[in-house]
Amino acid sequence: MAAVAVQASFMLNTGEIVDMKTTLTEGAEGELKTSTDYAVAATSIGTFANGKTITSIIQAPTCLNGASYAYVDRRGEILCVLPVQVAATSQNHPQPMPRNFQLAAGDTIRVMASTAASRLFSYSCITATGVHAIFSGTPAGDSIALTHIKSGQGLGESLTGQTLACHMATSVDGSKIDSGGGMYVLNDRGLPVGGVAATNPIKLQIAKSYTGLCQINLNFVARVTTNV
Repeated sequence: MAAVAVQASFMLNTGEIVDMKTTLTEGAEGELKTSTDYAVAATSIGTFANGKTITSIIQAPTCLNGASYAYVDRRGEILCVLPVQVAATSQNHPQPMPRNFQLAAGDTIRVMASTAASRLFSYSCITATGVHAIFSGTPAGDSIALTHIKSGQGLGESLTGQTLACHMATSVDGSKIDSGGGMYVLNDRGLPVGGVAATNPIKLQIAKSYTGLCQINLNFVARVTTNV
């Protein structure tokens, strides 16, 4: 896999701007660290800004072919999902962070840098109780059930009893998607009860959606169907 530069920029509650830039391997998740353009050494976000708060996203994590997903990791778990985009695409105005929290030593920003040929579908969601989760899968002309990027479990197993508060999805498949232009939440009878359209990060910066929300129960599935 090729190496690609991944960049992002965040504003802290102190008024500081954190410029981040790291070369990552395409098709693999990796850590985005502070840029050496403005710092002596590349450092994890938690170490660089320990005790501080990210108030806004100036530039979402971005790279040449786009990023499928990004998040703040704390002790191996998803603390906060982040929007993503493709280098040189139009960008919305700076966004507030999806979650308000103090950074701590050990916190990292993780990014899945996409390859040019990648069809990885990514679904990021936040529940009413503040649980952040990311599910992904690669369509291949059929229906697939997305699985949690950390545990490998399905939607129902991961979020039983939780109610979705907002969500977002990324995919480059466009017209290849037959499941409402994105992902459907199917209940235990296989019927759609929620869903979200996928944003192609090559064309538009992803943003949270507050429609298509539902409560998640055991045996619920995040289903993506494609025709190719």
